[in-house]
Amino acid sequence: MPPRGVKSAKRKRQYEHIKRSESARGRSPKVAKRIAAATTNKTRRQKGETKGSRGRKRS
Repeated sequence: MPPRGVKSAKRKRQYEHIKRSESARGRSPKVAKRIAAATTNKTRRQKGETKGSRGRKRS
């Protein structure tokens, strides 16, 4: 289950892909979920998709 703020299908797929990749590398399921959520949220924040970002985009 992706982080709470994720609504787009693209970010859900990204979350699942990262989670599977981390599991394949030998991470525990709990750690894989944490890494996937953090990475997905980081990307959303950089792209200006979060509520608090106010449309700011990093270059």
